[in-house]
Amino acid sequence: MLTGCISLFASSELGYVGIDAILEQMRRKAMKQGFEFNIMVVGQSGLGKSTLMNTLFKSKVSRRSVKTTEEERIPKTIEIKSISHDIEEKGVRMKLTVIDTPGFGDQINNENCWQPIMKFINAQYEQYLQEEINIDRKKKIPDSRVHCCIYFIPPTGHCLRPIDIEFMRHLSKVVNIVPVIAKADTLTLEERDFFKQKIGEDLRANEIDIYPQKEFDEDAEDRMINEKIREMIPFAVVGSDQEYQVNGKRLLGRKTRWGTVEVENTTHCEFAYLRDLLIRTHMQNIKDITSSIHYEMYRVRRLNENNMHPNGQPTIHANGVPEHEVLSNEM
Repeated sequence: MLTGCISLFASSELGYVGIDAILEQMRRKAMKQGFEFNIMVVGQSGLGKSTLMNTLFKSKVSRRSVKTTEEERIPKTIEIKSISHDIEEKGVRMKLTVIDTPGFGDQINNENCWQPIMKFINAQYEQYLQEEINIDRKKKIPDSRVHCCIYFIPPTGHCLRPIDIEFMRHLSKVVNIVPVIAKADTLTLEERDFFKQKIGEDLRANEIDIYPQKEFDEDAEDRMINEKIREMIPFAVVGSDQEYQVNGKRLLGRKTRWGTVEVENTTHCEFAYLRDLLIRTHMQNIKDITSSIHYEMYRVRRLNENNMHPNGQPTIHANGVPEHEVLSNEM
C-alpha cells in the first residue's frame, strides 16, 4: 500500500479546497464543550497553597480552612477535598477543580503519608475506567482524573526532606508532578539559587521524573522548549491576592519592610513561569499525558488483572494498591 503527502494550494486553475477550515471547526466545537482541568495541591500547612491557587486563576478558587483551636488545626488523617468552579475568559469556559490535601506532612509520624493521595488518584482512574467500559456509556465521560499535582516544598534552603523524596518518588509514576519552592521571598537570591540546585540534584539522584518528562518530548522543538523548563524547576514562587500601587500601576504583590514583592515580575520570583506552564503553554499537554500515559498504564494493568485472576480471588490494584482500598477511599 502506497502512501504519500500531496500539497494542496490555491490557484486560479484548481481553486480553494478548504482543508484549513477544520481548525475553525475544532475551535467552535471546543468552545461549545468547554474544558476541564483538575489540579491537586500537596504540601504541609502554612505554605500558601490556597493563596497560590487564587493567584494563578485570579479568582477565589481555593478557600483557606478556618480553624479555631490548635487541636482542630491539624487533621488526624489526610483529608482530600475537591472544590469545582466554572471560569470563563473571552468566551472560553473551563471547569476547574482544585483538590486540596489538608493534613499532609503535619503529623508526628508522616510515614507512608503519600498512600491516601495515591489511593485517591487511582480511584479517579477507576471511576473513569468503569464509565468507559460501560455498555451504555455517556457521550462525554465526566473527567475527575488528576491532571497535575503541584508539590509545595518548604523554603528551608538546604535540600529535599525524606518526606518530599518519598512522596514525589511514588506519585511521579501516576500523575504529573510540578514541584515549587513555596514562599520563596523568605530566601535571598543566592539562597534560592543554591536551594534550586540542591533540589535538582536530589531529584536526579532519586530518579524522580517530574513534569515535563523527558521521555515524552515529541520532537526537537518540544525538547528544546521543555529542556529550558526542566532547568528552571522547581519554580520559586510567591502568591498573593492583594493588589498594591507600584510606580502608578496596580500589581499583585506582597508588601514587606523593604518594598513590594511583585508576584508577576520574573526578577522577583518565578510565579509567571509556573502560570505559563500550567495555563498558557502546556495545559493541553498535561491533560494529554494524563490520558495517554498515566491513565493508559492504569487501564492496561486493570484489564490485564481482570483477565488473569479467576473469579472469587481478590484483585490487586494497579500501582500495588488493593482494589477494595481504592474503591473504599474516603473522599
